[in-house]
Amino acid sequence: MYSVKPYKIIISGGGTGGHIYPAISIANECKRRWPDCDILFVGASDRMEMEKVPAAGYTIKGLWISGIQRSLSLKNLAFPFKVIKSLIDARKIIKDFEPNIAIGTGGFASGPLLFMANKMSVPTLIQEQNSYPGITNKLLSKKVDKICVASTGLDRFFPKEKIVLTGNPVRQDLLDISNVREEAQEYFNLDPDKKVLLVLGGSLGSRRINKLIDTYKEHLMEEVQIIWQCGKIYYDEYWRQANHDLSVYKFIDRMDLAYAAADVIISRAGAGSISELSIVGKPVIFIPSPHVAEDHQTKNALAVVEKNAALMIKEQDLDHNFLTIWNGLIPDASLQDKLSSGIKNLALPEATNDIVNEIEQLLK
Repeated sequence: MYSVKPYKIIISGGGTGGHIYPAISIANECKRRWPDCDILFVGASDRMEMEKVPAAGYTIKGLWISGIQRSLSLKNLAFPFKVIKSLIDARKIIKDFEPNIAIGTGGFASGPLLFMANKMSVPTLIQEQNSYPGITNKLLSKKVDKICVASTGLDRFFPKEKIVLTGNPVRQDLLDISNVREEAQEYFNLDPDKKVLLVLGGSLGSRRINKLIDTYKEHLMEEVQIIWQCGKIYYDEYWRQANHDLSVYKFIDRMDLAYAAADVIISRAGAGSISELSIVGKPVIFIPSPHVAEDHQTKNALAVVEKNAALMIKEQDLDHNFLTIWNGLIPDASLQDKLSSGIKNLALPEATNDIVNEIEQLLK
């Protein structure tokens, strides 16, 4: 009898939490399914994955890669050299590790890694979180074996026969938050008789959302208590404003409890956030970031708004529209219920499991 070697799985994705956390969720499910599998991450050497991935218990190697600047910049002169160096390094990583499969969740590093994996006849799968894909995944889609997506209509960008609708991986502790509301109220020291607004500016925080809350906090606190994740780079600016109705955080470790406590949520419109919010099923006002590639957050939010499942305000319209929309939503229980049930209908809670089913097929 000979023993079958454990699977070797290489995963690449990063730059923002929206690419990193799905990658970690996929890795965790692979480990659950094949406890002896060997998983290696590849990221961009100066981005947040170099910190977040080891914190989740996985090994990561870095590539010298970044995106091309949209404005005229001297940094763009280094871009061709970064691509060549990253392709060489990616080839060496694959040669040394000998993976059975390569998985990309988007971000700069997944481009060279999956390109080389394909060249070296390693089965490849990408997971596209957004309703409007980034340039890396558009280029990779022509070569990879399988594309797991979270939205319908992506056959405009990808070969139709490769697409599988799975949804985005989300934290498993969000699948049933209804039974931890009391624990959440205690954790955040909340008054159970007053509604709660949860404010999320993405993994890095948002200057514009922070400015909005800072401007209108007195008005908001007439109706709600606020849990405000402002991001670590803005924390020193806002933490002194905390009081019994306003909690200010760099980062919220217990997102399950934050979602459980919330009655209304203001959020960026990253794909991962939308997937989580769909499972959570609370009324949401999206404020998409206009500073992301292809303006994909606006497109993500519109895909939800068009199904009557959320409200959206563009950054440039906040000064004119925010109070009107807020004052229309907060007393209107039937509108809140409509948005809650609408966004919950979009949830794909088995996404991680379904993606790893596709990985399993390629491994076999």
